[in-house]
Amino acid sequence: MRKPDFERVLSVLMLEESNRVPLFELYVDLEVMEALTGNPTVNLDLSRKGHRIFYVDMVVKFFMSLGYDYIPLDVSVNFPSLKRKTARDTAALSNARGGIRSWVDETEGVIKTISDLELLPDPSDRNAVDYTLLMELCKNLPNDVKVICGVGPGGVFEISSWLMGLQPFLISLYRDEKLISSLFDRVGKIYLEFYKYVAELNCVGALSLGDDLGYKKGTMMHPKQIRKYILPWYKRFAEVAHKHGKPFILHSCGNLESIMEDIINVGIDGKHSYQEPFASVKEAKEKYGDRIAILGGVDVDKLTRLRIDELKSYVLEIIRSCAPGGGYALGSGNSVTNYMNLENYREIIRICEKYGKYPYK
Repeated sequence: MRKPDFERVLSVLMLEESNRVPLFELYVDLEVMEALTGNPTVNLDLSRKGHRIFYVDMVVKFFMSLGYDYIPLDVSVNFPSLKRKTARDTAALSNARGGIRSWVDETEGVIKTISDLELLPDPSDRNAVDYTLLMELCKNLPNDVKVICGVGPGGVFEISSWLMGLQPFLISLYRDEKLISSLFDRVGKIYLEFYKYVAELNCVGALSLGDDLGYKKGTMMHPKQIRKYILPWYKRFAEVAHKHGKPFILHSCGNLESIMEDIINVGIDGKHSYQEPFASVKEAKEKYGDRIAILGGVDVDKLTRLRIDELKSYVLEIIRSCAPGGGYALGSGNSVTNYMNLENYREIIRICEKYGKYPYK
C-alpha cells in the first residue's frame, strides 16, 4: 500500500489536482474496522486508558492499511446524557453495539427552559471537551500522518435539537426564540473553543463538523433560520481553521440546495455527504466544484446493494465526472456502515487505487 501523504487531501481542499484521487471517509462503524483489522471491539470502554490505546491502534491500522492519507477522529463534548430509544440492530455486523441500535428521542429532551442551559458545560472550561482520545492518537501517529478532527455528538443544529428533543425544538423555533437563541449561543461557544484549541495542534491537519441540516426535500429548519442561528457559527469555525492555515470540512446530509451558496460563502472548504437521487455528487461537482471541494458521494444504498460489477460501473462514472480538474476525493456518500457489503467497500478502494491516478482522462 502506498505511503500516506496529507498533501493529497490538501490539494483536493484547495480545488487542485494531486498525483491521484485520494480516499475520503469521516465515519466508519466499529464493526467494519473490527472485521477488516481483526481487532475485537466488543465491550470496548474508551474511559479506560488501555482500551483507548487499543482503539487508537485499531484506527491507525485500519486507515493506514487501506490507503487513506489521514485519520479522522471526532472528540466528545461532555453534554448531559441524551434521551434515547432502542431497537434490535438487524445489521450483519452489530456486535459492537451489543445487537442494539439506538437513536435520540424526538419527543423530549433534557433542555426545556433557559435555566436548563446550566446543565451544559461552561465554554471556557477546558474540561468541557474530552480530549483524551485525540491526545492518545496524536502520540501514536505514524510519521507525518495528520488527523482530520471534529467534535460531537452532532453539530450545532443536531446537538441543539437532540438536547431539547426535535419536536419541542422545532416548536420553540417559533414560540420561544429566546430559548433557541440562548441554546445555539451556548453550543456554538463550546464548539468555537474546541476549534481554537485543536487548530493549534501540529498533529491536526484539518477541522471538520458533522451537522445534518437536511432531509430529502429540503432543510430541517427554514433557510432563513439556518442563516440566522447556524451559519454564523460555521463562519467563525472556518475562520479559526483558516487563521491556522488549515481547511474546514462540513459533513451534512440531506437536500441542502437552498443553502449551498451560503455554505460556500461562509468559508467551508469541503462538503461531504451526498444521497441520491436528491443530492447527487455528480451534480454537486458540476454546480459547485469550482468553489468548494466535493467529498465522497458513493450512495450508501448502492454501496450496500449493488453487485460488484454494477458497483464498479457506477463508481467509475463518478470518478469520470468528478475527478477531472481536481477538488474531489472518493468515498461513501455518508459513512461506512455495519450493514454494508464489506466486499463492495473493498471494491471502492481497489477502484480508487487502479483508476484514480492523475492526469485523469
